[in-house]
Amino acid sequence: MNLSTHIGGLALENPVIAASGTFGYGEEYIKAGDVSWFGAVSIKGTTIAPRAGNPPPRTCETPSGLLNSIGLENPGARVVIGQKLPWLARFSVPIIANISAVSCEEFSELAGMFAKSPHVSALEVNVSCPNVKAGGIAFGTSADMCYEATRAVRKAWKGPLIVKLTPNVADMRAIAKAAVEGGADALSLINTLVGMAIDIHSMRPVLGNITGGLSGPAIKPVALRCVWEVSQAVSVPVIGMGGICSATDALEFIMAGASAVAIGTGLLIDPELPRKVTQGIKEYCESRGIESLQEIVGAAWR
Repeated sequence: MNLSTHIGGLALENPVIAASGTFGYGEEYIKAGDVSWFGAVSIKGTTIAPRAGNPPPRTCETPSGLLNSIGLENPGARVVIGQKLPWLARFSVPIIANISAVSCEEFSELAGMFAKSPHVSALEVNVSCPNVKAGGIAFGTSADMCYEATRAVRKAWKGPLIVKLTPNVADMRAIAKAAVEGGADALSLINTLVGMAIDIHSMRPVLGNITGGLSGPAIKPVALRCVWEVSQAVSVPVIGMGGICSATDALEFIMAGASAVAIGTGLLIDPELPRKVTQGIKEYCESRGIESLQEIVGAAWR
């Protein structure tokens, strides 16, 4: 059974990707899992300068989910490129660099920096970050801003380009089309939903940043619907994510139109999940005489 897939020119041996954030740079993950289980890994979101992140508490467990307000804590692009990537590259798994910026100029500069690294196979543009020039509105909430951000990265980066979309919009299809017009080779969705929790004993918000991003099984129905809609609206491959905790979950996303799936919060629950998901997809297809993963991509609407 052929589990290989292609994401905008990026060849993957299997469709399971480590989502940006929970995987970090792989240093903690290898204590419990095997990087080779993944078809590709997307590293923690990177900015030009180091960021300390948001004030604690930064995480909060919710019913069937997790709230986080990490705040893009990272050591900065130079450290990531010079120290983190060479270490991760030894596992011979394609590396996707996730980048965040506050302006199109910063996005272009970041893309240019990663373009010089021999270890990066693709870029994933996080358009959920605020555009300072637009008064703090996230790039991903406006079709025009999403187009401009994607275009800025495309001018400095010639390799596979993925744009990660936020679900916190009225019509994700319009944003998706703008990203493709700006030069995206693929789209990843969804990013987290905005949420919060309150401690009734202290009568204060649980998170230090008040609000955070909701992930985990609780958001899967929303994510699945978004993948269904976007995959029919654009011609580029889609990476589906949002609450994937089993092979059944992954198969639903693939049938909704995803050419690959990414696991984030699920890794915190079970580090062996990528191996189990890949094996489960293989067994499902073999039991039905399906020879290639591409046969079931978008099967629910084709």
